[in-house]
Amino acid sequence: MNFIIWIVIGGIIGWLASLVMKTDAQQGMFLNVVVGIVGALLGGWLLSPLFGTGTINSDDFSPMSLLVSFLGAVILLAIVNLVFRGRAR
Repeated sequence: MNFIIWIVIGGIIGWLASLVMKTDAQQGMFLNVVVGIVGALLGGWLLSPLFGTGTINSDDFSPMSLLVSFLGAVILLAIVNLVFRGRAR
């Protein structure tokens, strides 16, 4: 059951991050899920020590862990934009 929640929350986080980074028109539902989950991994690696919380990947669904996962997804999309387009939006 946690896996399904993880997929759904990852999709929502990826979708919100794509709205913030203005890449929503280029992404489908599957890519939003991937961005949400990989962004949560990145956020867990970079931001979790700063905020002192887990991410959705560690089965922590607190508001702070959702924020860290969201920020990780935004950072991931910014890195992808820098690599493929030469600028972050």
